[in-house]
Parts: sequence; C-alpha cells; structure tokens
Amino acid sequence: MPLRNWIMLIVLGAIWGGSFLFAKVAVAEIPPFVLVFFRVSIACAFLLVVLWHQRLLGSLQLRLALPFLAMGLLNNAVPFSLLFLGQTVIGAGLASILNATTPVFTVLVASVLVKQEVLQAHRTAGVVLGVAGVAIMLSSSLAGLANDPLWAQLSCLGAAMSYACAATFAKRFRSLPPQVAATGQLLGSTLIMAPVAFFTATGWSVADPSPTTWANVAALAVLATALAYLIYFRLLSEAGATNASLVTLLVPASALFFGWLILGENLGALQLGGFSVLLIGLVVLDGRIFKRLRARPA
Repeated sequence: MPLRNWIMLIVLGAIWGGSFLFAKVAVAEIPPFVLVFFRVSIACAFLLVVLWHQRLLGSLQLRLALPFLAMGLLNNAVPFSLLFLGQTVIGAGLASILNATTPVFTVLVASVLVKQEVLQAHRTAGVVLGVAGVAIMLSSSLAGLANDPLWAQLSCLGAAMSYACAATFAKRFRSLPPQVAATGQLLGSTLIMAPVAFFTATGWSVADPSPTTWANVAALAVLATALAYLIYFRLLSEAGATNASLVTLLVPASALFFGWLILGENLGALQLGGFSVLLIGLVVLDGRIFKRLRARPA
C-alpha cells in the first residue's frame, strides 16, 4: 500500500482502539441492541448533515436501497450486536483479540470463496504474524478463553466473520464517494435495528444511563462510527478488502498505547514483544521489502 493508505489505516486503528472502551462503559447501562441502534442512528444523522452540507443527498438513490441494507446488516447491525453481546460478559481485551481475526476471515472470503483478490503467500504469512502479535500483546486476556463463556467468544468471532463478508461486499460501492457509502450503510442498519431495539428495550428508560454513559455513546457514534467510516470506505476503495481489514490488528495495539499514554499503564516485555511481531507481520504483508530484494542485482 502507498504511504497515504498506511496513514489512514493507523488513524482508523487509533479511533477504533477507543471504541472497545466506549462500548464497555456504555453496555453496562444500555441494553446491547439499544446501544447498537443509538450508535448507528446518531452516526447516520451526523452524516446526513454532512451530505446535506455537501449537496450530496441526491446520491442516496433508491436503486441502492438493497445493497445499503445488506451492507448495513453485514458491517453494522450483525457485528455491533455480536460484539456488544459478547462484551456484556467478557473483557475488552479478549474481545479485541477475537476481533483481530478479521483479516484471516477476509483473506479466506476475498481470496478463496469469491476469488475477489489473489491469494499470495506473503499476505497470508503477514496476517498470521499480525494475529500472533496481537495475541502476545494481550496474552493476559487469553485466560478468558478458558474462563469466559464460549457463546460470548463465538459472538466476537462471528462479528469478525461478518466484517470480512462486509469488506468483500463493499467492493460494489467503489464508485460512490466515501461519505455517501458510509451514510447509506448506516441508513440501512438504522432501519434494521429500530424494531429490534424497540422490542428488546422492555423495562429500560433513556433516563437510566448516567451522563458519562451518554458521553461514551456520543463518542461511539460520532467519532468511532461516522468519522471512522468516512476513512474506512476511502481505504476500501483505494487499498482493497484485505488491506482495509488490517485495521483490526492495529486496534488492540492502539488501545494498549492509549492506556500507557493517558492512563499511565505499564507496557511489559510481552506487550513490546507482541507489538514487534505485529509490525513484522505488517511489513511482510505489505510486500514491498520482498519486491525490492528481488529487484536487486545478483
């Protein structure tokens, strides 16, 4: 990938690194499906204002209704719901490790199942190294594999699989401006989640959550969804599904970094070693170093 795409990937990883923290705080006081609805509907409203300001509302054409609904289901409704359900009983660290398997599923879906991308050895090796690096960084959270409910872990893996299918499906939106594609999928997921949230919010009131929780909902919707998807769809159109899915490898690393920078949490040898393995995996997956070595004269 060119440097521009790597910068977008790193910024996106930093934004989504905070999303697990926002969600963990919010889901303690808001039912998971209701939280998903708030996340997508607030983000959708924000992006509709952006489209109106840019005079692009007309780009949300009726012929795109079904693709937007499908994208909203695969990229928002299903994975957000599964992750929030999982995080009701497992920690953010283990959830982010399981979510970091997204590039593995994306390689399988994009390269093996739908033949959308060429399966290359260095890309496969890079993804495996990246996942290994994430597992080493957050090895203390891996204790949850034995102690936490299996259904919650499978929920997070199901979210990763859904993200992989969404990244492959999103190819059909390459001709659309990123803000139109992002708004369209959020419109679709808002329509899907509205009845689900209504029927699962029994006994819950909007007056129940604290101001801190609502602040986390706002951050989850505006920063980690609306703004993040503007970057994500630009990255998808320029770098492809597998490369865009690499952001899930950077999310746990950015969460650890912010914990060290803001909260003063210590980074031990395992965290630094895992981060090194992750960086090596990204270099291998990028592939440019191998091209340069092959291009050198014997």
